[in-house]
Amino acid sequence: MAIEFTLPELGEHIESAEVVRVLVSVGDRVEKDQPLLEVETDKASIEVPSPANGTVTALHVREGDTVRVGQPLLTLEETTAEAGEKAEAGVETKEAAKVMIREERRVDREPIVEPTEPSATSTPSSRRAAVVEFTRRPPRPATHAEAARRVIPAAPSVRRLARELGIDIQDVPGSGPGGRISVQDVKNYARRLLGERKAETPAAALPTAPPLPDFSQWGEIERRPMSNVRRITAENMSRAWALIPHVTQHDKADITELERLRKQFAPRAEAAGGKLTITAIILKVAAAALKAFPQFNTSLDVANNEIIYKKYYHIGVAVDTDRGLLVPVIRDVDKKNLIELAVELHHMAEKARARKLTVDELQGGTFSITNLGGIGGTSFSPIVYYPQVAILGVSRAQWEPALIDGQFQPRLILPLSLSYDHRVIDGADAARFLRWIAEALEQPFRLILEG
Repeated sequence: MAIEFTLPELGEHIESAEVVRVLVSVGDRVEKDQPLLEVETDKASIEVPSPANGTVTALHVREGDTVRVGQPLLTLEETTAEAGEKAEAGVETKEAAKVMIREERRVDREPIVEPTEPSATSTPSSRRAAVVEFTRRPPRPATHAEAARRVIPAAPSVRRLARELGIDIQDVPGSGPGGRISVQDVKNYARRLLGERKAETPAAALPTAPPLPDFSQWGEIERRPMSNVRRITAENMSRAWALIPHVTQHDKADITELERLRKQFAPRAEAAGGKLTITAIILKVAAAALKAFPQFNTSLDVANNEIIYKKYYHIGVAVDTDRGLLVPVIRDVDKKNLIELAVELHHMAEKARARKLTVDELQGGTFSITNLGGIGGTSFSPIVYYPQVAILGVSRAQWEPALIDGQFQPRLILPLSLSYDHRVIDGADAARFLRWIAEALEQPFRLILEG
């Protein structure tokens, strides 16, 4: 039996992906769970596995193509044995399948009313980003647009209601047996969609860029398409800058003693498979600071006039890669010791540079840290990662003279920059938060006392 694979929903707000590598050719025999191709989406690269044994009969994409959710990727002819087993297993649902097919054919003859505005809402299944499922169906004569649509178990009255509300029935999660969609499912989806669109209303006010001049009139130019990572980064930064009133607070920490301790205990982290970097130490300090100042571990819900306080501490750490800046999330930082954090941070950075991060490893952060100390600079103003409310920037530590007990002494000074959402955080609180972090770095024993 021929199986057509389409791009599934890979995560929240993810509508497309870029094909990075095609690992098979037409005529290749593949086994179950064998990688077929690699796609890159929302800063993560994911290998697409084969769910069955069979032969590749057609490839619908090439490397570099951008594909949307539901678009065909390739066609696989299953082996006779597996196809027979699945056909036998499907006998029990034969009558239900007939009803679904008849209903789909009837709907295919009706005009389709598209939503009046695009929805960025994902179904609950999309939140299980680490699991990749692929839509299967036997081929039938259809247009390319129809081929990308799956059979939906829903009664005619339910479909009619969805069309009247301007909702694509394929986007509605079904709560009935076999994922069957009810009238209440459509109404619930419409309410949720309306609430999310209200929350996103400010984004509609983003200014559109004026047309660019013809630069070639002044000299030679070269046009290069934006990578998927760069495009998504640009979208996220534009959204964050437009939605969040940014303020940046600066401070300095004397880490002379901390650097001595870091070098002393670094071999322990290396023996465990990690690196005891200043970023790993700041991770632990930041988690303690977030507990002391809970307003920095929140998100602002404008639609409901509420502030969401998170009781978990998942901190994103920016990693510089050849594709751009990626921000993997270290989860439950408050529950891990320094050695554990050093190992996990080291492994996450390696996965980011090797394009092995999953979508789930890039989501769920409550606070972020970006360290440019390895490159240079004295200070900068990082952009808050929406929907978080604060981000900590770290610059390069430098030796500076400091007057101590009437004498100048060389001290290692670390510049810190805190950008925050001024709607949630006042300047005085930001100054206290950043000073708390600076003093915790200057006096590591403080973490034991207060953290």
